[in-house]
Amino acid sequence: MLLALFLGGAGAFPKLIGHSSAAESFDRIGFGDRFMYTVGALELAGAVALLIPVLAGVSALALIGLMAGAFVTQMTVFDGRYALTPVLVALPLAVIARVRWHRNAELVALVRRRR
Repeated sequence: MLLALFLGGAGAFPKLIGHSSAAESFDRIGFGDRFMYTVGALELAGAVALLIPVLAGVSALALIGLMAGAFVTQMTVFDGRYALTPVLVALPLAVIARVRWHRNAELVALVRRRR
């Protein structure tokens, strides 16, 4: 729950409202506002999905991918200044992904039934 709050609040919120700190960072990366809003939406969707048991494992895996991108960006664009942050977020996500792994079969069954 705390991780979802962190990802939704400290992670997604500044990007979704276009806060100047987030906008400046994404401008420095070279992707601009559209990418900033996309990343913010992905973080918020992932945070919400972490709270839904059947989606938590898949969400954690997807968010680990997002954190890997953040890590690479921190290392290459920002000289590693905050590179530890995405690593520290990815560690509990890895635990969630592992603990919720058994739910993936349930999720696949639900998706197949909807077809």
